Amino acid sequence: MSEFELHPRLAAGGFEMGRLAGCRLLLKNNALFPWFLLVPEVGADVEDLHQLDEAHYAEVMSAVRRVSLFVSTHFKPDKLNVGCIGNQVRQMHIHIVGRSLADPAWPGTVWAFDGKKPWSPEEIESIRAAWEAWNDAS
Repeated sequence: MSEFELHPRLAAGGFEMGRLAGCRLLLKNNALFPWFLLVPEVGADVEDLHQLDEAHYAEVMSAVRRVSLFVSTHFKPDKLNVGCIGNQVRQMHIHIVGRSLADPAWPGTVWAFDGKKPWSPEEIESIRAAWEAWNDAS
């Protein structure tokens, strides 16, 4: 198994929010959606969830659940989308996206939507602080 290194495209497209259960948590830089990426710290030879051993799979799914609960309680979306796609960036990463009936991509997918609006530094810090407080309290 090769050593973990965050793919440059994932690193460039978001902001580090911290680590959780052996995963990096990133906030995607698109304020149109509360969109997080959970990136398990595994080697490049592990691209899909079924390739994780059972214990690591359970850890990653628990992390997905924690981030999903945060997005649901903090952003209050109408729907939550979770997916491990990896067609453009093969490194294993899981999208956790809060969706709203009023968002500009509804009812389509966010990954096929071209619109972007960067988060302000204040918004990023506010979300980071909310994540840390929620994570500490849970």
